[in-house]
Amino acid sequence: MLTSNDQRAYRLDCIDLMRGLVMVIMALDHVRDFFMVAGPAPTSEDATPALFATRWITHFCAPVFVLLAGTSAGLMVTRKSKSELTWFLLSRGLWLIIVECFVISTASTFSPGGLARLNGDVIVIMQVIWAIGGSMVILAGAQLMGRRVCCAAGIVVLCCHNLLDPYWPETKLLDENWPLWVSLHSPMAYRAGPFLILFSYPILPWIGVMLFGFGLAGVFELPANRRDKLLFRSGITLTAIFVAIRALDIYGDPNHWRHHEGGFVPTVIDFLNTTKYPPSLSFLLMTLGPAAMVCSYADRVTGWTKEGLATLGRVPFAFYVSHLFLIHSLSIVLGVLQGFHAGQFFTIYAFYPEGYGVPLLGVYAIWVSVVAILYPFCRRIAAIKARRQDWWLSYL
Repeated sequence: MLTSNDQRAYRLDCIDLMRGLVMVIMALDHVRDFFMVAGPAPTSEDATPALFATRWITHFCAPVFVLLAGTSAGLMVTRKSKSELTWFLLSRGLWLIIVECFVISTASTFSPGGLARLNGDVIVIMQVIWAIGGSMVILAGAQLMGRRVCCAAGIVVLCCHNLLDPYWPETKLLDENWPLWVSLHSPMAYRAGPFLILFSYPILPWIGVMLFGFGLAGVFELPANRRDKLLFRSGITLTAIFVAIRALDIYGDPNHWRHHEGGFVPTVIDFLNTTKYPPSLSFLLMTLGPAAMVCSYADRVTGWTKEGLATLGRVPFAFYVSHLFLIHSLSIVLGVLQGFHAGQFFTIYAFYPEGYGVPLLGVYAIWVSVVAILYPFCRRIAAIKARRQDWWLSYL
């Protein structure tokens, strides 16, 4: 709970709690990336239900976090002028893009300057922080039109971007024979001198999510009782729409599902295996609907659970950066204990040596340990940000 001398009393516990929850879940996905013993892809037909569920639950992280980033910006309109908000969003967005290219790359690779090499090319991977930063840059200008226009524009993008599927080039992450504009809606690689930039998060749908979140800020200005009822009903509606359009399987996701002879579970897994890169309409409905329902109950959470999650949610940037450095460092320790050379782990986890890793149960044990180790650090950063109003703290 925020202290009485908190300088950020405008913050909403329900938003901080939801941020903290998705950050904890996100850490599970990254621990699985760095520690899971080689096996089937978690969304393949060969994946076990437990492995698929471990991956599926983490799908909620990016949509919820991007949407709440937009919502938090929308709540600033009562405290900042339009010009001040434009500068804040523009500078923060550009800062996040720089962080993605260098700080996050360093945490992911432990290569000098964060720049790993693949077949002689220096690679830079544009992931979720890039998507948030790039979307903020667009929002910096779009917010001048007001929250209602942004909300409407966001809905149009989210509902209509899958119309591009039949016409947009079909690519893979390492495909580099395409013009840069293709990266708006497809994963691809783009060569710029010695750099091979991998756009794993096509940004167009994420811009829609952030604009939609900005427009939803008014919901969080309502009295708590009205807000929670509206969130719950909206969550049910979005989830029902997901089930309906996914069942029809006519529009909303390029990855079609089918009935499996193997039984009910494989069919459910296929039904829930929606497209994240880029996030389809089905993917966003599947994640944002249940998230809205959970958010409607957030204020009812009490005790250490609320305090712990809200603390992490107040310092998501600090948690995100530090957890990647910690996870990568621990993976090197595990690799050495398993008989590998430490230098084999100064790269992207996808290139870790064969035979390394732990089973899924071990992944969960390491995940809990990572969150526990980072909590005191995050609590300290949250306390500093609560007491002080230094401008640079808003970038951490």
